[in-house]
Amino acid sequence: MQVAVVGHVEWVEFARVDHMPSPGEIVHAQERWEEPGGGGAVAAVQLARLAGQASLLTVLGDDELGRRAGERLAELGVEVHAARPREPQRRAFVHLDGAGERTITVLGDKLVPRGDDDGLPWHELRDAEAVLFVSGDVAALRRARRARILVASARELPTLQRGGVVLDALVGSGEDEGERYRPGELDPAPHLVVTTAGALGGWAQPGGPYRAASVPGPVEDAYGCGDCFSAGLAYALGRGLEGEEALALAARCGAAALARRGAHG
Repeated sequence: MQVAVVGHVEWVEFARVDHMPSPGEIVHAQERWEEPGGGGAVAAVQLARLAGQASLLTVLGDDELGRRAGERLAELGVEVHAARPREPQRRAFVHLDGAGERTITVLGDKLVPRGDDDGLPWHELRDAEAVLFVSGDVAALRRARRARILVASARELPTLQRGGVVLDALVGSGEDEGERYRPGELDPAPHLVVTTAGALGGWAQPGGPYRAASVPGPVEDAYGCGDCFSAGLAYALGRGLEGEEALALAARCGAAALARRGAHG
């Protein structure tokens, strides 16, 4: 099964702390590590786990962190296709508190793939059963639409509005104002709209409420749960699953991310 992600990568430094520091407070990290993260990276690794392989069309910085990000993603089963402008790799810092909640600080401008970049293999998306659009410009979105199934993140709503393409599914978080979609905000309307709500499950239109899946082990952290859910949904729809079956598979992917350390476990 051929699947792909169009989206961004960040080099992420994680620090596990007992609690989030209040203003002026100093906290000590119990553990720290670094790895490639960001929505595109997380989703691509999740799709590679499901399908055996996945392509990622992205942008990586022209520096040591960009090189390390590409190498690590390849080790995790992702076929990385990256433009490399003369810019540093975008970075992020993540606090993980005692309950597994993540708080993210992003450093630098988001580097997103552009559809007019002929150095990226956009033609391969014509043969893809499913593509997840995490970020990119309007031209990248329209090239992604060549896939049989196209799922997109609601956090890119302005780009989706300008692109005017039909989405097989739109995924957003009901707990994040930056990912909320309201009926009528996209024309044409998505075939399926999924609003996630963490441990409560979520709501699909059409379809109604669905339940969250059980976490397969102790909660490690919430980083990347939403992107893993979206990747699982794209994979399910690409496999021909519908309704409750597709949502159940996506929910299992999101729950599994809760039991993994950092972006990939």
